[in-house]
Amino acid sequence: MPRFKQTKEIEKLMHDKEHIRNIGIIAHIDHGKTTMSDSLLAMAGLMAPERAGETRALDYLEEEQRRGITIKTANISLMYEEEGQDYVINLIDTPGHVDFSGKVTRALRALDGCVLLVDAVEEFQIMTEIRLRVALDERVKPVMYINKFDRLIKELKMDANAVQEKLLRVIGQFNAIVQTYGSDEVRNAWTVQAANGTVAFGSALDRWGFTLPMLAKKGLSFTDIVDFYKNGELEKLQEMLPLSDAILQMAVHHIDPPTKAQPFRIPAIWQGDLDNEVGKAMLNLDDDGPLVICITNVIIDPQAGVVSTGRIFSGTLRKGRDVYLIMAKKDYKIQQVSIYMGQYREIVDEIPSGNLVALLGLEQARAGETIISAEHRENVIGFESIKYISDPVLTVAVEPKRPTDLPRLIDALQKLSIQDPNLVATINQETGEYLLSGMGELHLEIALKDLQRDHRLDVTATEPTVVYRETIQHEAGPFMGKSPNKHNRVFFIVRPLDPKIIDLIRNGELTELSSRRQREEILHEKAGWSTRESRNIVDVSGNANILTDVTTGIQGIREVREHIAGGFQWGLESGPYSGEALQGIHVEMTDVKLHEDPVHRGPAQMMPTARQAMYAGIMSADPTLLEPIYKIQVRIPPEELGSVTGLLSRKRGSIHNVEQQGPTVTVTGMIPVSETLGLSQDMRAATSGSAFWQSTFDHWAPVPSSLVSEVLAKVRTRKGLDPTPPPASRYIVTE
Repeated sequence: MPRFKQTKEIEKLMHDKEHIRNIGIIAHIDHGKTTMSDSLLAMAGLMAPERAGETRALDYLEEEQRRGITIKTANISLMYEEEGQDYVINLIDTPGHVDFSGKVTRALRALDGCVLLVDAVEEFQIMTEIRLRVALDERVKPVMYINKFDRLIKELKMDANAVQEKLLRVIGQFNAIVQTYGSDEVRNAWTVQAANGTVAFGSALDRWGFTLPMLAKKGLSFTDIVDFYKNGELEKLQEMLPLSDAILQMAVHHIDPPTKAQPFRIPAIWQGDLDNEVGKAMLNLDDDGPLVICITNVIIDPQAGVVSTGRIFSGTLRKGRDVYLIMAKKDYKIQQVSIYMGQYREIVDEIPSGNLVALLGLEQARAGETIISAEHRENVIGFESIKYISDPVLTVAVEPKRPTDLPRLIDALQKLSIQDPNLVATINQETGEYLLSGMGELHLEIALKDLQRDHRLDVTATEPTVVYRETIQHEAGPFMGKSPNKHNRVFFIVRPLDPKIIDLIRNGELTELSSRRQREEILHEKAGWSTRESRNIVDVSGNANILTDVTTGIQGIREVREHIAGGFQWGLESGPYSGEALQGIHVEMTDVKLHEDPVHRGPAQMMPTARQAMYAGIMSADPTLLEPIYKIQVRIPPEELGSVTGLLSRKRGSIHNVEQQGPTVTVTGMIPVSETLGLSQDMRAATSGSAFWQSTFDHWAPVPSSLVSEVLAKVRTRKGLDPTPPPASRYIVTE
């Protein structure tokens, strides 16, 4: 029997690593994640059982309760007893909506396993597949819970045989994705089977669930479940097959403890030396070894300030411990150590490796940061950059209704960016506008509501506009950049970046944190680069741009290379063609002429020099624009198929797949983000309100040549620039 335990008992059990399970709940929107979480809270004694399924306790924000969706990730530590043994279950409930996908990706970095929840009627949807693929990338072992079993009986009137056929199809969809996208080590090991208990079934709303081993122990069959519903014996089902037992037994028996999961995950998510002291400590979950924590989420608490959530990979965390932040390059002292209980934090004395933690005192901590014990700061690299499945693609301009609130707005925008790295706050230097970019209309809407609710700011915002990227189509150069003091020169060739390299950067395999050895191995294996070519890399940007140095024998180049890289990054932020960020550019430094006195070649001289040479090359290399493309999935009655395909065609969309799924048809395709503004109204009108659809960022694609001039003029005008881009001659200089 499960029973509620106090925080002290949870804290004690956190030292027993074999009986820890770090799990998350992931799914498509509205498939029932948070409703399922209620049953787990009721099991722990944190909620009355009769309220489970309705309270949505982990959706503790007012906006979440009103909309019926999860916006923030919520953490809680539960106690569960199975076969006389206590387990601590560190649980994270994650959002399903595409606009909050970044929160899911970050949460998975902290976990060892996850429960992929699938609606029995709707089956695999666009975000179901994406969530599962991200889990595979992070080496987070998935098991499956097929929810809304009751709808198959009550709404679709299926008999036991039909129910089993449908559920087997869902299991087949899960296994097909694992075998297609899983690494060699997991492709077969992580497929699921109903017979071995890696799949659970049930109804989160009605608070019951089971695995086949549970059914066998109870002497029941699928036919019995159907009969219970037909006879109105729901309470009997809830008593015999509580949902919490189905989910937590599955987690206990089929998701590995940190002692087994972490050594398997570390080589994939951390690229440091596994044979040094830090690497060995993480592989062995050494409580007495170096402290290593990966921060996966940061929130701003009005009373406590910055609260950092993360996974302890080695060492033991205590209040007052001195730590070092690798990305921020800052020393800190831990002010408070806590575990999460929903919206509350319970202060504890210490937390050992293999557990999740909430920290106070790290003002410059950001998601993806690596914390190391202060005495081990030397020669330790951080975790790989967390791979987000989407980019900010929509922007609004924000201003306070009261001009005196402008300083508070700037501070609030900065805090929003800290809490959600998928929100990007910038200032348009030409117009003075404060811009907020996000992954969709809902993402931005929630951010604006956060400004009002959490920061008590009355703001106005423009209608969302699409974010574009600037790129080039040909090679150009070398072009010279001359420093403001006329004493230094840099020569650049620019060319389109190899698509293979773009994919490596976009997938997070090649990052600015990658070591030289990692770059050599990755580029040789996946792009055919020689060791010499890979060693020429000076800088890599997250938007898929690289700077290489092919110069030889230049005195003083080591001292200025970092300044030139700074100019490269500066130039990438806002290109000369449209003022948008640059993507897919390979900048090659072919020559450098430096003043002999280091005083005359500092960052104030070399950064503008590099940017000028880069801009001259870009404007001479046939620049163009890239636009974001959504993958869209529309579910409709068969008679509306023509209406949907026609609408997508009119909006420059393309149809990739049409599939009949029971009484509905699912259309999958691509559509430019610019064509989705107002799509809800058009879709409702075209299908008489019968369409259910969702979209997610998929890739960047060139704007059609027939539209480039029009789009470019709009983008530049919006940014306060001349509608016509400058000629290359503005940036080209000669000796």
